[in-house]
Amino acid sequence: MSSKPSPSAARRTFLALSCIAPAFAGAAHAQQAETPERSLGGVTVTDTVIEEGSYKVDKPSSPKFTAPLVNTPRSVTVVPAQVIKDTASASLVEALRTVPGVTFGAGEGGNPLGDRPFIRGFDSQASTYLDGVRDIGAQSREIFAVEQIEVVKGSDSAMGGRGSAGGSINLVSKMPTGERFAAASGAIGTDDYKRATLDVNQPLNDLVGVRVAAMWHDQDIAGRDALFSKRWGVAPSVKIGLDGPTSLTIGYYHLHTNELPDSGIPYLYTGTNAPAGVTETSPARHFTTISGVEVNRPRDAFYGLKDRDFRKTDVDNLTARFQHEFDGGVTIRNTSRYGHSTQGYVWTQPDDQQGNVYGVRNAAGVITAPGNQVWRRANTRYSFAEGLINQTDLFGEKTFLGLKHNFAASLEFAWENAANGTYVSDAATGTAISTGSTVSPRCSATNINRFNCTSVDNPNPNDPWVSYAADGSDTLAGIERSQPKTWTLTQIESYGASLFDTITISDSLLLNLGGRYDHYKVEVSPGLAATSTNVSRTWVSRTDDLWNYQAGLVFKPTPETSLYVSTSSSATPPGSFLAQGSEGNALGTSGSTVNGVVLTPLTAQQLTDQLKIEKTKSYEVGAKANLFNESLSLSLAAFQTDTKNARTTGPNNTVEFIGERRIRGIEFGFNGNITPEWSVFGGYTYMDAKIRDGGFTATTAVDSVTGVSRTLLAPSVNTGKPFPNTPKHSFTAFTNYNVTDRFTVGGGAIYMSKVYGGFQEVGARTIRNGVVVIPSQVIGRMVPSYWRFDANASFKLNDAVQIQANVQNVANKLYYDKAFTAHYANQAAGRTAILTVNVKY
Repeated sequence: MSSKPSPSAARRTFLALSCIAPAFAGAAHAQQAETPERSLGGVTVTDTVIEEGSYKVDKPSSPKFTAPLVNTPRSVTVVPAQVIKDTASASLVEALRTVPGVTFGAGEGGNPLGDRPFIRGFDSQASTYLDGVRDIGAQSREIFAVEQIEVVKGSDSAMGGRGSAGGSINLVSKMPTGERFAAASGAIGTDDYKRATLDVNQPLNDLVGVRVAAMWHDQDIAGRDALFSKRWGVAPSVKIGLDGPTSLTIGYYHLHTNELPDSGIPYLYTGTNAPAGVTETSPARHFTTISGVEVNRPRDAFYGLKDRDFRKTDVDNLTARFQHEFDGGVTIRNTSRYGHSTQGYVWTQPDDQQGNVYGVRNAAGVITAPGNQVWRRANTRYSFAEGLINQTDLFGEKTFLGLKHNFAASLEFAWENAANGTYVSDAATGTAISTGSTVSPRCSATNINRFNCTSVDNPNPNDPWVSYAADGSDTLAGIERSQPKTWTLTQIESYGASLFDTITISDSLLLNLGGRYDHYKVEVSPGLAATSTNVSRTWVSRTDDLWNYQAGLVFKPTPETSLYVSTSSSATPPGSFLAQGSEGNALGTSGSTVNGVVLTPLTAQQLTDQLKIEKTKSYEVGAKANLFNESLSLSLAAFQTDTKNARTTGPNNTVEFIGERRIRGIEFGFNGNITPEWSVFGGYTYMDAKIRDGGFTATTAVDSVTGVSRTLLAPSVNTGKPFPNTPKHSFTAFTNYNVTDRFTVGGGAIYMSKVYGGFQEVGARTIRNGVVVIPSQVIGRMVPSYWRFDANASFKLNDAVQIQANVQNVANKLYYDKAFTAHYANQAAGRTAILTVNVKY
């Protein structure tokens, strides 16, 4: 393929599909009666809006859930608006910390900064949805315009399409309702915390209503030097047909962020300098260097540079949703969305495994790096992602052959496009930003003098770093975006159809079935050299057909309880992350195969043709109950998720799908009210996650016996190791108690056991007499377990004004919340106190 595929056909299809639902439903509009509000347990639902006050939600917003949660044979956690408010959560990451079994991964060069949630051990960055529509661009999501957050656990491709091996996340937007209100909040706190939000809902008449949500946020980060986070956003929407059976809702969302990103804390040891007997390494804190110097890293140590580092993002979404309710309990809904996001950053990665933190000794025993140093490598990225998505849902309740069917059928078309580039010192030549990467050792006198290196225990983010044309040059340069022709381009077109049905066999027995088909095509074009002329892009592509399912049987001893068994699947085709995340099954751009000692190059398309779909299956057995007049929900589940054809390197150094991963666990959840005054939300998750077969690793070396250079394969270091970013134990509990009608107190606890980022052998593999000699010592890069405690209280001055106080991380615990595979871990914020005034009329 020699040129970029045209999106014109995709856009024509999108426009045609967006017309189907209105045309189909328009004739029936005049025949319908007004639809009443629907009561779901302790909350009231009008379209997608959930009233404040409850920690319990009975049914997710998606029509693909064809039964209430108590009758749904899988684990689903819904974070309602009241939990978000009571915990003073201001981002998706903060809100999801209330959900056990969800952790977060760290960004790097190839894996961009932004939300990277892991559900039951699997990366769910590309399985995040907004109002049921995929929201794939790498970004840090705000929640000022979010009504609730829905977390589905277990393989989930039947619901959302490609990916979703461990589950998916759906954010439900605030949309206009028939209620008239104006809500505003203003908050101040420690570390220059400042936040203001606005949420105004105004029916203009019986037919039309508008709603506007807005936010402004500015804060430093507790316990971290120099960092700041600034953002603002607005989300207006209008709905035509407030109370009738037919409605059209149009919404727009914009978010702009500007921050100095945290460079994190480097791990103490690497695979080249770990002392004998060391099996784990954590972020450097108190230690003695290889040269005998004691180092005490300050808690607020920041290794980035204010004169160089930045991160800016913009997100824009335009959504139109048409819905019509027919007589007889059937509804059709069409959702069309255009989304566009951009992200640009220059961000310091601390030391890049160079060994400068602890120090390095060469083979002759000479110390070549004394320790207590950090190299300031610059990771850079400029990217954008855009998508046109159209989804039509038909759902309702019908009786067929004497059995009640609650069904949902869906058709979906998506066109997604992304570009990934970098920041450089000279766009014309594509010269990378000079950070001393060509200098050895990295922390040489020159690099120290140019502030490309700093100390572990006394870094200065105000160092007067300047950009040079090259490591050995004294010519000043700038920092600019690379040329578009150097960017890697990715495009995906997909068509999907799904059908779900909950069949009521009897009052005590339900059968839940679901299936989905996707036709998926992905195309990738690697960037050209900056100095190239008269050169056309080349493209690699592949097309896959995906089939996924879910099935469950529910037994109901009583109307308020259920016992169930279920299974579900997921499929992750090559390139499914749109190059917006950690792509474990990326399309190939170069490579080779090994036949003995001969390397045979393969073209990018040949590599791509070898790829396959990674398939995952989940099994779950559980019980659910609604207690105390259905005001409290309890759930208990045991689960297993298997991937038996994960992408790995095979014994001939080819890409093969022979890897095996398995996770087994149990999960307990609770949410709702124990008494009318006492609300609780949280749960516990145990996960035993193992990489059962990590494939092979190639070793190229001179055979110490024969003297011949060879390339041989031996099992990967990852075989038998735990999943990354997957704690064995995680627990959350949040509670609020209404002491009086005006005064409320509450708090929360979060526990996370040890989390590994990755594993590395200490020393290099060698070859002896035709056999790979594998080092016996392996270190795991990890972050320790931690407890975090929060507290909150609120007082109502009157019916319209409330004062709310939150203290997050009350004990000022030093802990780490993200473990990267190789280089660093992210240090979480220290104690943060926030005072908020909430006003609502």
